[in-house]
Amino acid sequence: MDLLADSREVIRNDGLLLLQQLTKSNAAIQKIVAFENAFERLLDIITEEGSSDGGIVVEDCLLLLLNLLKNNSSNQNFFKEGSYIQRMKPWFEVGDDNSGWSAQKVTNLHLMLQLVRVMVSPVNSPGATASCQKSMYQCGLLQQLCTILMATGVPADILTETINTVSEVIRGSQVNQDYFASVNAPSNPPRPAIVVLLMSMVNERQPFVLRCAVLYCFQCFLYKNQKGQGEIVATLLPSTIDANSISAGQLLCGGLFSADSLSNWCAAVALAHSLQDNLTQKEQLLRVQLATSLGKPPVSLLQQCTNILSQGSKVQTRVGLLMLLCTWISNCPIAVTHFLHNQENVPFLTAQISENLGEDERLVQGLCALLLGICIYYNDNSLENYTKEKLKQLIEKRIGKENFVEKLGFITKHELYSRAAQKPQPVFPSPEQMLFDHEFTKLVKELEGMITKAVHKSSEEEKKEEEVKKTLEQHDNIVTQYKELIREQDAQIQELKEQVASMSSQNEQMQTTVTQQLSQIQQHKDQYNILKLKLGKENQSQSNSQGDGSQMNGLQTEEITQLREELEELRRQHALLQTQLGDKDALINTLVSECLCTESMCVFVCWGELEALRSQVQSQSAEINQMKTERQELLRRAEAGEEGKSSSQSRAELEQQLASATSTVAILQTEKAKLQTEVQESKKEQDDLLMLLADQDQKIHSLKLRLKDLGETVDKLSVLHYFSKYHNQSDQVGDPLVLIVWK
Repeated sequence: MDLLADSREVIRNDGLLLLQQLTKSNAAIQKIVAFENAFERLLDIITEEGSSDGGIVVEDCLLLLLNLLKNNSSNQNFFKEGSYIQRMKPWFEVGDDNSGWSAQKVTNLHLMLQLVRVMVSPVNSPGATASCQKSMYQCGLLQQLCTILMATGVPADILTETINTVSEVIRGSQVNQDYFASVNAPSNPPRPAIVVLLMSMVNERQPFVLRCAVLYCFQCFLYKNQKGQGEIVATLLPSTIDANSISAGQLLCGGLFSADSLSNWCAAVALAHSLQDNLTQKEQLLRVQLATSLGKPPVSLLQQCTNILSQGSKVQTRVGLLMLLCTWISNCPIAVTHFLHNQENVPFLTAQISENLGEDERLVQGLCALLLGICIYYNDNSLENYTKEKLKQLIEKRIGKENFVEKLGFITKHELYSRAAQKPQPVFPSPEQMLFDHEFTKLVKELEGMITKAVHKSSEEEKKEEEVKKTLEQHDNIVTQYKELIREQDAQIQELKEQVASMSSQNEQMQTTVTQQLSQIQQHKDQYNILKLKLGKENQSQSNSQGDGSQMNGLQTEEITQLREELEELRRQHALLQTQLGDKDALINTLVSECLCTESMCVFVCWGELEALRSQVQSQSAEINQMKTERQELLRRAEAGEEGKSSSQSRAELEQQLASATSTVAILQTEKAKLQTEVQESKKEQDDLLMLLADQDQKIHSLKLRLKDLGETVDKLSVLHYFSKYHNQSDQVGDPLVLIVWK
């Protein structure tokens, strides 16, 4: 490893050759070399030597990298985690002038493409492959490869390997597949890259390896890509056909019915991949109609495929069409019904299977047996002449069950079947050996055992199986319903638990609020009692003053009588105010009683208005006390018989004081009228409060029922409803008088 950092190039290059030999097929040494920072050093050397334009040293570095990464998941993960994939992008930045590529550059670029494929090979674990595919898209490596794919002047072997590399970079990755579908070739007008590639695939003048690479690219584009499958099938439907442009569907149909058997096979396999594991597209493809010749009515694509089969074309063509038909109608009862609806299909299949033909035809016989078996297994018995039971009877009489199973088993015994089953990429030594598709081998493996059992079963066994199947389906439906019910109940229980927790929290908050409000109520009651006590003392002092007045003498009788009348008027006004205050207290008590009767929670009375009334009452009481004081002073003067003042002067003073008292009375009467108006407004507001009480009572009742439904023990209910309307109008916190009623 130290030799790779030697400043002498000869020693460094010999170190590269030595490491190549040491790392061949030795995973332990591969890991040691990778963790000794080999990736960083090798990539630096490749960059220093000119990347793809470099010489033999670049080739040696790439060969060593291949040794370290191929079939070594640990080193691959280390390479990806070290962000070395991003450093591969500059390798593929080719210029516009692609003429005159040197042999060394072709070799270097070929090895670089192999390195990319090693990281995204289908044999790697799905998670590791998907992660590398994502990194290649994010760093722009996929975009760079697509640029080479559509460039002109690129050597054929580099173009072929680039197509294979792009295939594996997009295989099974929805994001990468979507990007590839959006790539256009730099033509006028621009055409999708898929269409340009398919034109090469169905062109018999193109190299065989290039056509295989295009087929592999198309298969990888459709692998686990239902969106892409739908887009391809849509180009065949009558409503989407554009006569002015060439579509993928038109190219596939053209290749399917051309004179070149390899084009027939490639187009049939490509169409089969458009239907792979996609029931919707299998049903959509039944709508495709083809115009075979002028003056004749169009026929369905399904019928045209069977027509070509019956014409006895080449083995490769018939194998391709049979693979397409088996993929199409498998797991699709509607397609099976369409196939059986043609009265010539079943006789043709039975005739093909029952004949004793040569070795080359045995594969076709096996595929015909597979197709007939699919018609039995996926038959919904909608056609009376071709029910499951009648088809099995036909096999038993015309072919024989054992002979049928033997012909069916010949498919998996074929040498080319085993070769195709090994890996997804179609690699064949010659066009004649291109007979099986990798995905089709999976379908045969899945269906062979099921068809064999279906053919050997009697009608009674099938009925029993149907009954068992229906019973299991019913049980499954019941279990599914119970599962859904349990999920709903779990959701409801969880929701109820959350509600209970929320209500418990609210209850605690309400208890705290109730305690605070009870304290405030007690304070208001104390203030109210003090106010009543003050008013009682004022009334008592007024009574004492009147008693003293009855003992006065020395004043003129008329003046004393007049003063007494004025005082009586003031007393009546004061009593009236006291009565109004009593009425207000009675109204409050009435509201409290109504709350107790209806089990209401709380009543709010505007304390600010009551305080205003009390303030006015106190003000008037002060004025009354002042007048009492003045009257006592007059009485004192009368009793003392003040000297130096004549009776006329005394009378003048009395008249002046009387005028002042009369003015005060007028003012008090005005204030009395205002107070009466305010009392009426207060009564109106209290009526509104009573209506709110009724609403609150209804809410309390519903809350009580809800808590009982939730399973809570309802010992007592306390709900505080604070009217923000009155709270916002109050100048002080806690002004509203709150009455809490416990059940």
